[in-house]
Amino acid sequence: MDRRVDGAGDRVNRLPRRLTFALAAAPLALLAIFYLWPFLTLLGRAVDADAIHDTLSSTRTWEVVWFTLWQAVASTALTLLVGLTPAYVFSRYRFPGRTLLLGLMTAMFVLPTVVMGAAILAVVPGSIDHTVWAVLIAHVIFNLAVVVRVVGAMWERLPRDMEAAAATLGASRADVFRHVTLAQLRPAILGAASIVFVFTFTSYGVIRIVAAPGTRTIEVEVWRNATQLGRLGNAAVLALVQLAILAAAVTWATRRQRTASRAIALDDAARRDHPRTVRQRRFVAVVAATTAALLIAPLAALVWRSLRSSTGWSTSAWTHLGRLEVRPGISLGIDPAAAIRVSLTTAAVATMIAVVVGALASLAIAASGRAGRLLDTGSTLPIATSAVTIGFGMLITFGTDPVDWRGSWWLVPVGQALVALPFVIRNCVSVLRAVDPALTDAAATLGASPMRAWWEIVVPNLWRPLAGGAALAAAISLGEFGATSLLSRSGNETMPIVIEQLLGRTGSILQAQGYVLATMLAAITILLVALVELATGDAFGTDRSRTNTHGTDRR
Repeated sequence: MDRRVDGAGDRVNRLPRRLTFALAAAPLALLAIFYLWPFLTLLGRAVDADAIHDTLSSTRTWEVVWFTLWQAVASTALTLLVGLTPAYVFSRYRFPGRTLLLGLMTAMFVLPTVVMGAAILAVVPGSIDHTVWAVLIAHVIFNLAVVVRVVGAMWERLPRDMEAAAATLGASRADVFRHVTLAQLRPAILGAASIVFVFTFTSYGVIRIVAAPGTRTIEVEVWRNATQLGRLGNAAVLALVQLAILAAAVTWATRRQRTASRAIALDDAARRDHPRTVRQRRFVAVVAATTAALLIAPLAALVWRSLRSSTGWSTSAWTHLGRLEVRPGISLGIDPAAAIRVSLTTAAVATMIAVVVGALASLAIAASGRAGRLLDTGSTLPIATSAVTIGFGMLITFGTDPVDWRGSWWLVPVGQALVALPFVIRNCVSVLRAVDPALTDAAATLGASPMRAWWEIVVPNLWRPLAGGAALAAAISLGEFGATSLLSRSGNETMPIVIEQLLGRTGSILQAQGYVLATMLAAITILLVALVELATGDAFGTDRSRTNTHGTDRR
């Protein structure tokens, strides 16, 4: 048997091709049936002259596109403006609470959008409540971790001799930053900007919760046309318009990032110093305190609003989470307690699917050469597509004969697993690819068969990152809102959907119960992120940031 020694290629030739194909069969089937087929169906529905004409000739369409575009650009610019300072501090200095703040920032990054929306409504002044300013604030806090993680990872390893040389030649601090530091950071800044733009351009939950009634992004307009107006063709055309704009934006950012890239001798390890001067200590303290306030205030406001009622402080929203009634005997049709059970059950099933399929895909990718790279790329496609588009595609594909699965309970967890699957794979593949091929060579020298060497040396490295991927998949499933809002049925709502329903109602007790569910969901998500940190040592790190450049949605 031909043998190569290039890491992944070395391992694939130590496995029978039948086994490699068997490992890849389930991931390929899941992607083909629940992503590719619905996506192609969506394309088929969109190729309708009347739907294309009605959608593209409508003034309303271009108003929605313009609002979606400018709020995404504004959100991206504000996030960079706010995030560069903490990125510098967290990358260059050591200070008490740094690790805790980074972990909390990461937790905010993966919080469900409905939770972030509820938190912003709880903390912003009434004068900007349900305005575009509240939307921008939510987007900035939500995506702050992207800038700090992506730009900070580059900043902490920049060689400092160039900055020192420029200062020695008489350049001011501003000139050094603009002409030396910023020039070296430009690729990382462009990468972070593209991630934030994709997230804010596909904003759905934040708009539904925080924005004024009637405010719509393309994502929300797709949902409205598909579910409220019954215009499936118009929804499909809008989904394709969104994909076209995203593809153009990401392509532009990638080219700019490639053009701005320069060969730099990065430091081998991060260099962080304790602030020495009084000025440095004050600067670090102010930035750390401001960052902590941005992160903690929304979470504290969730708890505060869950304990408020029309008569003052009350725990009734926590103690009465059963089916709500307008008056005795007349139900409101919202059951928060049932939503908790549905969410936990759905998340358990979705996590199991994502973990099993993700583990098989990771092993197949790590054990393959070119074919593995194709599967690796294909597994990231759900990230490049908004969750609303995924849910919409599944809705129109599996809602008619001969395959009518629209009312099936398992369709929601499958949709959630599809969104979470790429993160499980990214969490595992990098670890499996790092296994030293010399170990399998040594095992073969000692008489182990290729299968035995693979099972004893490669597979055990899967369990630790898989545990982190499972926690991450559970967090994503619990907070998934986009696809679930299209696929779920009345009486089977998850927590994010019920939160949106409760916060949209009048009455202090209803809104307080919405904040109770949001608080519970936030606490569970933060706990799951902490488990990821324990399992992997870094909840996302560089690999996660790189994955997100394909555009996911904490939707």
